[in-house]
Amino acid sequence: MAKKQTDSIADDLEAMILEGVFDDNQRLDEVQLAKRFSVSRTPVREALQRLTQAGLVEQRPRRGVFVRQPGAIELLEMFEVMSELEAACARYAASRISDEALEELREANEKCEQAVREQDPDRYYLENERFHHIIYAQSGNGFLEAEASRLYRRLKPFRRLQLRLRGRLRQSMAEHESILRALTDGDADRAAGVMRQHIAVQGDKFHHLLSTLKTAAE
Repeated sequence: MAKKQTDSIADDLEAMILEGVFDDNQRLDEVQLAKRFSVSRTPVREALQRLTQAGLVEQRPRRGVFVRQPGAIELLEMFEVMSELEAACARYAASRISDEALEELREANEKCEQAVREQDPDRYYLENERFHHIIYAQSGNGFLEAEASRLYRRLKPFRRLQLRLRGRLRQSMAEHESILRALTDGDADRAAGVMRQHIAVQGDKFHHLLSTLKTAAE
């Protein structure tokens, strides 16, 4: 129950930061947040630790916790690296993935499809996260899996946000299908290529993401 409470507070704070309720560099007071959510300071502190890992806030010694929004260049650079890490995961997984893992990917995709039909981006994101982490694990490279998972956590709020762009759920679903087909066929080059395109935030998509962030902050 405590873990669920912490996750709920972290999700709410994440949304508030991205929606501009808190300004960049604003100090987040644990006592005030505990009153706001009608909880003790412990789940608030744990939620802030989660946001620190995601990079949305930063702990400053003897000063407290402050909101930190990445700049446009930093965000683009992180997505570029993420696309290459996930492409590598898909490339290795194409020759190493087990039949059981392929079945798990199909199951995750079916649940993603249901979320698309219901226009539920939050539910889609949960199954999308499962889909990607299966591929990380099936790369058979523990170091690569750890690095991909670490950057995934850092970009999690922004990956979730871009799913709210008009038409993105359906597009993401189609890309999942292409990735799954490439992995099923054992085609390493195709798996890497479609995964890279799936993750890359370039051109119009990136500008739409930035516009969403700016609109939320106004």
